[in-house]
Amino acid sequence: MSETIQKIKHSPRLETIQMVEKSLEEMEYSEITIAKLKKILPKQVNHNTLITILEYLQKSNKIYMSVRGITWIYNNSPEILKAISEGTKH
Repeated sequence: MSETIQKIKHSPRLETIQMVEKSLEEMEYSEITIAKLKKILPKQVNHNTLITILEYLQKSNKIYMSVRGITWIYNNSPEILKAISEGTKH
């Protein structure tokens, strides 16, 4: 009789998600590879955990991931939010 063992997917800690977000938001480049991102992070992050975080950030429309790399696209500037709000009023 064989047992089925399910691997439980590790959920990243909020602190780790915020660290990755901040690093991407403040990076000097317009796009960055995962390898370079790992080098600029203040703390080492497990590869699978980092991929999970990046998937979350992409679903949240904070980053865009392409073959060339990762680009931070989220902007919560009050001026931009106001312009968007005013531009959608008719």
